[in-house]
Amino acid sequence: MTLWGGRFGDGPGEALWDYTRDDSDRRLLVDDIRGSIAHVTMLGSSGILTGDERDILVDGLTALLEEALVGGFDFVETDEDVHTAVERRLHEIVGDTAGKLHTARSRNDQVALDVRLYATRSGWERIDQLHRYALDLADLAEKHAETLIPSYTHLQQAQPTTLGHHLLAYAWMAKRDIDRFRGAMERFDVSPLGAGASAGTSLPIDPEESARLLGMSSVFENSLDAVGSRDHLAEYIFCCAQAMLNLSRFAEEIVLWSTSEFGRLRLDDTVTTGSSALPQKRNPDIAELVRGRSARVAGDLAAIVALQKALPLSYNRDLQEDKRLLFDADDVLGASLDAMRALISHAEFAAVAPSGETVALDLAEALVGRGATFREAHRAVGKLLLDLESEGRALAAVTEADLTGAHGLFTAADLGLLDASTSVARRTSRGGGSPESVRSQAGDLRVQLAEAIG
Repeated sequence: MTLWGGRFGDGPGEALWDYTRDDSDRRLLVDDIRGSIAHVTMLGSSGILTGDERDILVDGLTALLEEALVGGFDFVETDEDVHTAVERRLHEIVGDTAGKLHTARSRNDQVALDVRLYATRSGWERIDQLHRYALDLADLAEKHAETLIPSYTHLQQAQPTTLGHHLLAYAWMAKRDIDRFRGAMERFDVSPLGAGASAGTSLPIDPEESARLLGMSSVFENSLDAVGSRDHLAEYIFCCAQAMLNLSRFAEEIVLWSTSEFGRLRLDDTVTTGSSALPQKRNPDIAELVRGRSARVAGDLAAIVALQKALPLSYNRDLQEDKRLLFDADDVLGASLDAMRALISHAEFAAVAPSGETVALDLAEALVGRGATFREAHRAVGKLLLDLESEGRALAAVTEADLTGAHGLFTAADLGLLDASTSVARRTSRGGGSPESVRSQAGDLRVQLAEAIG
């Protein structure tokens, strides 16, 4: 069944049918039925349908919705798309009145509405997952508020910090991912229903009523834009891609930390795999797949951007491809968030002593606190490290004589700055890695997460 056969003497050929038919939109079934219920209700209120016609269609569509919600709606091979399937099944239930379902509507504004409803529904699911993931990290950060590890820049040890501080960095990224989804969803909340095929309709429809019935806050301003634009879907896929990139960064660190060289965590057997050849192996496959699948979602983003690059207004069939990209990016993010939550819940993290040189900045800042310029202090500590290295000595072995020889403002008390725990405790600046800061950040994060999900 198609919705466009009247002008054609012959039905669609096999090549055309096989190439243009798309089953991916079947997951829009619930959204399509919801949109149709709002549409025919509006048609009744506007006098375009009689009250009896409206009631017949609404009752039939409600029966379809119940089928869809319990998985009882059956598609057939002759359904060109989800819109055709709904009208075909509605005709089976209510008869010829189903032919009035498409009054004052096109598949163009219909699918534009469906994907907005889908993105809104799925967006809230991703927000809920991100919220739970961020809370998991906050809990884990508090548990490790005093667990010493080195921080890194350029993948070289930089300063002492805590594991809690490190984990919270990813929790704050998740909070921003939530904010991005929330902002994007405000822009999804525009009903395109009533735009028609491209330039509207001569029938006395009321798009504001359709939007109100769907719980949408506003209505399109330009019918060509309403059916021919997909920037909102590109934004949704970007939200998915950025969230996946953030997950991928953490996944990469989990891969590194779980190696014997790093030795910073051990993953439970339930979240690792073995090797077909190497009996000793315990592989962090979840983390590796998250890392790999982030590239896939980045590809979805590149594709949705390229898809729109040279399209004239308004609707073009190219836009059929938007749904595959949307669904793939959304599915990958949803599955990856669940998998990462499982992974970190079965990880045993360990303290790793930072190298002695990571307290070098503390020594320089001690001189700054006594009046030296930072450049002067930087040179003095750098020269001290160079001299120690040439003698085959570590910074941890420095003596009072070494310090005072490096700069006259050093004192014997500065030997206490060589302790990594002392260094971390002194990092009292905003957002730092001290245990107090970690606990404060975790508390602030929970408050902001609660506000973000409303």
